[in-house]
Amino acid sequence: MTPHAPVIIDVAGTTLQALDMPRLKHPLVGGVILFGRNWSDRAALTKLCAQIKAVRADLLICVDHEGGRVQRFKRDGFTHIPAMRALGELWCDLGRDGDAAGAALKAMNAASACGYVLGAELRACGVDFSFTPILDLDYGNSQVIGDRAFSASAHVTAALAKSVMHGLLQAGMANCGKHFPGHGFVAADSHSDIPVDKRSLKAILRDDAMPYAWLNATLTSVMPAHVVYAKVDSRPAGFSTRWLQDILRGQLGFQGAVFSDDLSMAGARQIDGQQVDATAAAVAALNAGCDLVMLCNQCEVDNGQPIDDLLAGLTQAVLKHQWLANETSEQRRLKLLPLGKAMLWDELMTDNNYMHAMGLLP
Repeated sequence: MTPHAPVIIDVAGTTLQALDMPRLKHPLVGGVILFGRNWSDRAALTKLCAQIKAVRADLLICVDHEGGRVQRFKRDGFTHIPAMRALGELWCDLGRDGDAAGAALKAMNAASACGYVLGAELRACGVDFSFTPILDLDYGNSQVIGDRAFSASAHVTAALAKSVMHGLLQAGMANCGKHFPGHGFVAADSHSDIPVDKRSLKAILRDDAMPYAWLNATLTSVMPAHVVYAKVDSRPAGFSTRWLQDILRGQLGFQGAVFSDDLSMAGARQIDGQQVDATAAAVAALNAGCDLVMLCNQCEVDNGQPIDDLLAGLTQAVLKHQWLANETSEQRRLKLLPLGKAMLWDELMTDNNYMHAMGLLP
């Protein structure tokens, strides 16, 4: 029906169920996002990923696995990656002896180690991709961001994020900068509210959006914020052609894939002052410039009926030309699949590069 598979869905348990199969085979589904409910131990996670790939080898298996409090898998051998603030603090702490440049390089080295360990452990279990690193600045306003951010400094954030991305690349994993153009300034949580940032475009581009400009040759994907930047557009960034096409791609030169944030969040369900369902939100996001859209934590609601409704709704939207499939977007999705063969877990545990990286973690 379409060469473009933009929808990222979830599954209910630690093994695939009968209801999951037709959804994963649906031509509009391009990937699966895993959560804590999909975890019991490493063996089960590895088996689940193998089951997903057996349905369709091109499906992108994703997870929010940043480190700190946002790390889905923490037991049975998985390393506890520190919150990214720890890397920013390392940058500052090491610099107190007067060697600021040396401190920065040591912190960047530790950041690369975090990226490599994170990526290599996930890939050893069959996970393709993690939504990391955070590029939000830490203004001290946002509890939902908080210590997930590296720093209040755009320079420090960009340097450490690039180092994390270098480590991910060493593990064969792509990256995702989030939440464009910046979620750290607003206090409200877009999971349950619609945050409004009233700063000028000039101020946002000067501060929060700078990491996206500096990293436009390194970022492989970006996730926009479900935040309204009222002086720029009345729509949240993920539904705004101004933000995604004119600014992110046009002005800042980004060439990779754009994911919507979760369409089940409160910040995604009101557009132009109107309450919308997931299908309308997905169509708006895709038309604004997103390549992929996510619907999370819906597989256990009425046996996953919201997922089925979204797939049916998007199918009708294609047939009615309300949304046009985009082959370029599909190529961007496929480029997020991992590079090279992953090491098995036992092999990774004795790998010299992995052991060296473990010794560099803060």
